[in-house]
Amino acid sequence: MTDNSGLKTGNLRLEPGDKAPKLRLPDADGNIVDLKDYKGKRVIVYFYPAASTPGCTKQACDFRDSLSELGDAGLDVIGVSPDKPEKLAKFRDNEKLTFPLLSDPERSTLTAWGAFGEKKMYGKTVTGVIRSTFVVGADGKIEVAQYNVRATGHVAKLRRDLSV
Repeated sequence: MTDNSGLKTGNLRLEPGDKAPKLRLPDADGNIVDLKDYKGKRVIVYFYPAASTPGCTKQACDFRDSLSELGDAGLDVIGVSPDKPEKLAKFRDNEKLTFPLLSDPERSTLTAWGAFGEKKMYGKTVTGVIRSTFVVGADGKIEVAQYNVRATGHVAKLRRDLSV
């Protein structure tokens, strides 16, 4: 199935044990960040719909406020949205975010991770970003795959699930 931009919108779902899809995108400053740069490390990759919206701001700030504990547990954090780098830079600066925010306006990486496609919103089926969080292991495989997560309380739940 495709939407009017020609993107495939079939809702692929990653599962623990799957190899993490390619992730190579510009950050808020236009520098390319590649998941391969994190080889040998565990990293949380989370996908969110739009910078500077209430839910996405709450989620990003929760990750920011948990970075020390996550880092102590050997976890890095990367956020990905369809926003352009300029908007991500403003979001990062306004909220004092200290982890990479990556830009995927073509939604190709979002789609590859199953974080873009059909979802229910206010009782209607729409095509958009599916708020999702993954833990990628040091071996490059998915350890945790969570789709349709809530913006509020999600980071606390993830920390509990990971015993962090």
